[in-house]
This record gives sequence, structure tokens and C-alpha cells, in this order.
Amino acid sequence: MIEAHQLYKNYDDFEAVRGVDLRVPPGELLALLGPNGAGKTTTIRMISSILQPTSGWARVAGHDTVTAPHLVRREIGMLTEQPGLYERMTGMEYLQFYGRLYGMNKQAVETHGRALFTRFDMPHDYDRRLGEFSKGMKQKVGLMRAMLHDPAVLLLDEPTSAMDPHSAKLVRDAITTLRDDGKRSIILCTHNLAEAELLADRIAIIKAGKVVAQGTAVELKAQLLGEPLLELMLDRPLPRPWGEEAQVAELVEIVSIDGACLRFRTAVPTQTNPQLIRLLTTLGFGVITLTHLTQSLEDVYLNVVAP
Repeated sequence: MIEAHQLYKNYDDFEAVRGVDLRVPPGELLALLGPNGAGKTTTIRMISSILQPTSGWARVAGHDTVTAPHLVRREIGMLTEQPGLYERMTGMEYLQFYGRLYGMNKQAVETHGRALFTRFDMPHDYDRRLGEFSKGMKQKVGLMRAMLHDPAVLLLDEPTSAMDPHSAKLVRDAITTLRDDGKRSIILCTHNLAEAELLADRIAIIKAGKVVAQGTAVELKAQLLGEPLLELMLDRPLPRPWGEEAQVAELVEIVSIDGACLRFRTAVPTQTNPQLIRLLTTLGFGVITLTHLTQSLEDVYLNVVAP
């Protein structure tokens, strides 16, 4: 369980984080989105006990991040955007080093470590020095380190950055499995909006240190983008100015008219769409297609973070 209540972090006169509230129960993945400098990393550092908040509080698995940081860190697996590997070590030496920090015995690390290297399609690389690895391979080793001790909480910052599509899918599949076992609370920071929409149960968008939107992807689209967007293609362009535009606007909310393409919104499409088509037919237009346009998480994100 991750809980954060009214987290603030000030640096002199600058408020990096301003009143963040988050709650991530076991079995849920929260995607934390926002532009560079929005406060995502500072928030994660306070949740992981690396930074102390100026005010507010955070708890991980029931432990306060300020009064019991040693207990918090035992419960967390963390992957930073730059994993910070010890490049003279081999992959297995690196996992053994961190396994000892978590109180794991050597054989358990060896067994689990080899399984992780195999899981991420690196079955024969555990004896290679980390300095020989590509950036994507290093990122996978950083994720192995985060998963090694079977933590109750995972904090993942850009876990698939610099990875080829095959490796990225392996990592997404692993994250999905970790989420679906119901034992872990996961926060994923990413600029990959398609990945966030695919993996996240809920999404929080942070801007200028504040959470400005939070909910499922479906909820955010409904709240921030309005009614469904539809597109009507006609057999000839609509003239501009167009005298009958007011009649159409009485039925639907016109979003745009571009040649023969009319985009509009309506709360009750089953009622208004037939009326709209009959009106346009009466006015002498032929309807070629009527399409329900899919709106993406990118549309939501840009709607929220745009200046």
C-alpha cells in the first residue's frame, strides 16, 4: 500500500511539490504522468524516503517514510531512469551485492537472479560485466534489482526507455504479472502514454507540483474531453459560410468543418445521429461514412498540461 497526503517539498522559495495526494492499494498500478520538472521525481523520492517532505506525510506498507525509513526501504523495489549500475561487476555479482543488502542468502539470489536473466531474454549474460551491456540491457538489470527481493511496492521510472520493441514487451509483460498477482502497489512514471494506458489501472497527471487530474483512462477522457467525438464524411464539401450551419448546431455540438468532413459531439448519438443525417440529406448532401473517433490518453494529457 502506498499513501501520500498533502505532500509538499520546498527548495527555498520554490515549491517543487504542492499538496500531492495519492493512494495505491495492492494489486493496482498508478501511472504518474507530467512534463519534465512537474514534480514526479521529487514525489517518488519522498515516497521512497530518499527525501523528507517539507510538510504532509507518506506511508509505504504502513511505515512512515520519515520516522521509519529503514522499514520503508525494505518494502520498496525502485528503478530510476538512470539505474546507476556498478559497471565493473558482472550481472550476477551485482544482484548478489544487492541481495546481501536485503538479507537474502547467496543461493536464493543465484536461483532468482538466473530466472530473472532468463525472463528478460538474457540467459547467458549474468557472467558478463555490466560495462559491456547496452543501455537497454542495463535498464533490464536495474529492473531485476528492483524485483529481486519480491518487494511489496515498486517505483518504476521510465522502465522501457532505450529498449527495442521485443525487450520493451518483455518488461511490460513482467510488470503486468507483478501487478496482477494482487500483492504489490506499483507507481510507473513514464512519458510513453500508450504504455501508461496499456498498463495502468489509474492515472495521475501532475503539473507544476500539483496533481491536476486523476482517474482511470476512461474517466479522464469523459471528464476532460467531453462527449464522444464523431466524424461525418459527405459526398461533397460543405460551403463556408454555410447558411444551414445553425440548423446542424441545434442538433449537435460542431467541433470542426473541413471540406466534406464534419466533426461533432453529442451526448445521445442514437437519437441525434439519425436526425442529423436526415437534415443533411434534406439539404442535398449524401452521407458516405459516420465514424466514432477514438480519443487517446495523449489527447487527455495535452488538454491538461498545455500552457
